[in-house]
Amino acid sequence: MANNAFGIDLGTNNIKIYSKNDDKITVEKNMIAIENKNTLFAYGDSAFEMYEKAPGNIHISYPLSNGVIADIQNMETLVKYFISDLQRGSAKPADFYIAVPTDVTEVEKRAFYDLVKDAGVKAKKIMVVEKAVADGLGMDIDVKNSQGVIVVNVGFETTEISILSLGGIVLSRLIKVGGAKFDEAIRAAVRREFSLIIGGKTAESVKIALSELEQDNCGAVVYGRDIVTGLPVEREIPTKLVVESLEEHFNTIVDNVKVILERTPPELAADIYRNGIYLTGGASQVSHLADRINLGTGLKVNVSEYPLTSVALGLSKIINEDNYKTVAYAIEGMSK
Repeated sequence: MANNAFGIDLGTNNIKIYSKNDDKITVEKNMIAIENKNTLFAYGDSAFEMYEKAPGNIHISYPLSNGVIADIQNMETLVKYFISDLQRGSAKPADFYIAVPTDVTEVEKRAFYDLVKDAGVKAKKIMVVEKAVADGLGMDIDVKNSQGVIVVNVGFETTEISILSLGGIVLSRLIKVGGAKFDEAIRAAVRREFSLIIGGKTAESVKIALSELEQDNCGAVVYGRDIVTGLPVEREIPTKLVVESLEEHFNTIVDNVKVILERTPPELAADIYRNGIYLTGGASQVSHLADRINLGTGLKVNVSEYPLTSVALGLSKIINEDNYKTVAYAIEGMSK
């Protein structure tokens, strides 16, 4: 068994890489900063630091969009640099396990494979794992038994809702609602109510701090630009406004969970009723989301202990435990 193996979960907002060598998961922002159209200026967390602050000659972007690769060249550069950092600069041959969303086209799935193949990381073997299956394993669910399980992964731009059984996916649905939409809703509400323009990072920090602010019974202090005067100002935003702005997107997620549940075979539905819904993903921690899903479906909601890294944790199990090797597969005609 290869000692050198990596599990890669490419998220739109964060890239999570499990390295077998040191048994650790690295989480970095999935961002790249390019200077004068062709020079790599920064990547990962340092590129995110510059986001919304960089001069015109530095272009900062996310190479992924809605869970699929939009800019393969930049994504290859990122994977190459992240893997190189983890191998301390010297690329050694390694096996790669990459998580892919289920509800995307074969061409989009193949792009994930080609990405690792062409990134110059000396890939000996490239295996593909369905993201939802890795998610289940990462939350300590035995995905190989015949019990039906529903996993809801709320990411940055998408939410993937999947029914798992016997190591495979029975039903899956990918919707374009996630953390980014939550941020947009907060920005729109602040603009409407306070005539104040705030940045994406500010909206994100309000979203993350929401449950703490509610506990302390205080509003969120934000800085932005006043639409009327054009000057920078500070405002306190009531948490009630933030909660109300997120309502619509929460309802969309609940409605789609219901659609999947309506299509679930009765025997699996009985299992799901007993086990409840498993909620994970970086944006799943937003205050009130779990309660709203519980209220809308009447099922108990199990919130992941490690929502951001549950897929990478699942990949680590596949790499280290022979029992789960079978859930990874090579794309036909491409395995060495």
